[in-house]
Amino acid sequence: MDTRRPFRIFAIALGTAGLLISGCSSGSSTNASPSSSSLSVPAALKAYYAQQLNWRDCGVGGFQCTTMRAPLDYAKPDGGDIELAVSRVKATGPGERIGSLLVNPGGPGGSAIGYLQDYAGIGYPAQVRARYDMVAIDPRGVARSEPVECLTGPQMDAYTQVDQTPDDAAEVERLSAAYRQFASGCERHSGKILPHVSTVETARDMDVLRSLLGDEKLHYVGASYGTYLGATYAELFPARVGRLVLDGAMDPSLSSLDVNRDQTAGFETAFQSFAADCVKKAGCPLGTTSTADAAVRLERLFAGLDARPVPTGDSRELTESLATTGVIAAMYDESAWPQLRDALAGAEKGDGSGLLSLADSYYEREPNGTYANLMSANTAVNCLDLPPAFADADAAAQALPSFEKASPVFGRTFTWAALNCAHWPVRPTGTPHRIEAKGAAPIVVVGTTRDPATPYKWARSLAGQLSSGTLLTYRGDGHTAYGRGSDCIDTAINTYLLDGTPPTDGKQCS
Repeated sequence: MDTRRPFRIFAIALGTAGLLISGCSSGSSTNASPSSSSLSVPAALKAYYAQQLNWRDCGVGGFQCTTMRAPLDYAKPDGGDIELAVSRVKATGPGERIGSLLVNPGGPGGSAIGYLQDYAGIGYPAQVRARYDMVAIDPRGVARSEPVECLTGPQMDAYTQVDQTPDDAAEVERLSAAYRQFASGCERHSGKILPHVSTVETARDMDVLRSLLGDEKLHYVGASYGTYLGATYAELFPARVGRLVLDGAMDPSLSSLDVNRDQTAGFETAFQSFAADCVKKAGCPLGTTSTADAAVRLERLFAGLDARPVPTGDSRELTESLATTGVIAAMYDESAWPQLRDALAGAEKGDGSGLLSLADSYYEREPNGTYANLMSANTAVNCLDLPPAFADADAAAQALPSFEKASPVFGRTFTWAALNCAHWPVRPTGTPHRIEAKGAAPIVVVGTTRDPATPYKWARSLAGQLSSGTLLTYRGDGHTAYGRGSDCIDTAINTYLLDGTPPTDGKQCS
């Protein structure tokens, strides 16, 4: 899920992406020398590992941009290329340069280049930026790298307003029809790339880039879905693992059904934390008595919007679906809670603009009605990486009780959101499995105890699967931990990135 605007959260997890969920200018160019490890790649891939990167300036702040070629299909590398966008800002010094540090904010579907240029390349700790070239590659199908496209802006507006909590057979059919239309649009506009946007292929692209940057080892910070991408890289290339930080970890051993149900419970945990804070404050729109009462009042608000949407000052009304998405968006970071309280208070009084703004930030909708390709890419990757959670609407209906048990507030929404891959036009290529990455250097896995989108138990599981995994825990709220205010977390990760010493396994911070 994504909540990058307006309160700018750069760790993205869109694992349950049903309905929920600057240009480079000409300049100087430099060429990186491929690392010696490129000599060990299969003959059919050597041309990709031997290409030259032609860097050019692309905006203020010292950022440079380039493109690299990769096989569209690694199984048939002579069957055509895909062009991938890359950006970097070079190490500032002082101190000896360690190498390149790739960053990925998650999604799948989040722009790594946007993350680099808007945050990581200027906001990561100065001592890290001093000794690493900060680098990002937009994954295939995402943003600047041949993006998956599915629906127009007006079509997306309609799609995001479809009722996600169907009450009868007719509403179930309308929801299923919306998923079919979305899938059909993706196939019509991006059919060539849809079979080739898997996490495995993106991890292989990262290894090509590692070599072109001249690095023997991959140094990497991945957040949210970026942890699954980083773990997949470690599985494919354990000997090339350098310093890997996997923050807000996903569990690759889980089925799509379990991922969706676990996230449902995660958002319930986050809501309970928000509610406990809200009811202590005078004027809390969910009451001032108890979290149980707050949940009832929120459910009552959603039910009211289902029956009668409210105005927003926009051509779109606030529907139950958009309101739910807005609440979910604010669960990612406790700094958004005041904004959510105001938005809920407004909705109670018939003004849906606050919750609509939160929903638009989640969907990356611009004021002019256009959307980034986040939701399109997210669905494309998720539906390729794992078999669908549900084969059809009947299966979703049968699972409803278990989802509602995981979250009385969000259970129905998350159940039907997990139906989206049932109509996908491309068969999945991945399966749930444990990742051990035997032979890899120490890998730091970070988990937050009340993380809504990547529940803490996933971090514990991934750290236990990885043969060299070490678990770092943040006891608190919000999605991911690095750079979010804990000196203990930041010091542990900075030390690892700068001198290679991982924190003690099981270290806990607050």
